[in-house]
Parts: sequence; C-alpha cells; structure tokens
Amino acid sequence: MKKILILLMIITSCSSSNNNHESHGNHTKNDKKSNSLSPHTVAMSMIGGAHIHIDYSSPSIRNRIIFGGLLAYDQVWQSGAHNATWIETDYDLLVNGYELKKGRYGFFTIPSKDDWTIIFNKNWEQHGKDEYDQKDDVFRFKVKPIILDEIVESLKYEVDEIDENNGSISLSWEKVKVTIPFEIKR
Repeated sequence: MKKILILLMIITSCSSSNNNHESHGNHTKNDKKSNSLSPHTVAMSMIGGAHIHIDYSSPSIRNRIIFGGLLAYDQVWQSGAHNATWIETDYDLLVNGYELKKGRYGFFTIPSKDDWTIIFNKNWEQHGKDEYDQKDDVFRFKVKPIILDEIVESLKYEVDEIDENNGSISLSWEKVKVTIPFEIKR
C-alpha cells in the first residue's frame, strides 16, 4: 500500500509539473501553496517569438467595493497586492505609440471612473507603491476601462496573441477590464 501511495504522489507531481511548462499560449500560474489572501501569480505568453511575463499578487474582492472604495480613484496603484506588479519582455514592444525596450518594468495604474492611466516605471522591485516616483516613469498613457457583465473575484492578468506581431495585456478585477494592445518591434 505504501508503494502505491508513493507511486501516485510521483505521478501527480509529474503531471502538474508538465502542465506548468507550456511553450506558447497564455499561461497563468497561482501559488496555491500559500495561505495568502493575495497569492503570488504569474501570467505569460509567447507572441511572435517574444516572451511576455507578468508577476503579481492577486487579491480577491471578498465582499468589498474595490474601485472607488478599497482603491481610491485618481491615486497610483501598484496594480496588485504586496510588491509592485512587474512586466518583462525579451523583445522591444510598441505600446500606445511608445517604445518599451526589452527588460523588466514596474507596472502601475491610476484608476478613475472614466479612464485609467497606465504607467511603465523603471523601478520594478519595490513594495507596493512605497517607492513609486513619477520621475522614474518610462511613459504613461490613458485607456478607457470596459465594464464587465460578470464579477471577476480575483485580480487577473492575461497576455493574449492578436496575430504574429501583435498582442494585448489585460487586467480584470471586480467589474472592470483594462486592455493594453502592443506590437512586437522587429
């Protein structure tokens, strides 16, 4: 019986391990081992040869009003919980007309009712927004949020392929979704 149990543990471990090594397509991984209310999560995808990786902590609504409540409008947000969310690309990207050189960037937003300010910042390694400084912004621009029909309980990022040279990054939480299209520079 002990040998069967060990064999089942090995098979289960290998099976889940193989599922975490996708070579393309949108991939999200949550740290389920953590007892955190905002587990460490990643979203990533290969688009036209470029690897786009987003690292964040995913808080849940837990019966709270998020935008305009827990997160005040018109204030910088680290776009996740705990440490600042960061985005890494191994190709140069064109985002809203701005060039984002390959590298790792802090990702911040300023939510408001009518539009959101999207911010890529040089300082990617910081707790929350404690060390955020606008002078370190690589660039910022505004987007219109989409109001969703259904509630998204936990903050979710996705990296989606549009075609071989174009993709989008989206952030969804509560009843709001923000999408940021990008082009791979070749």
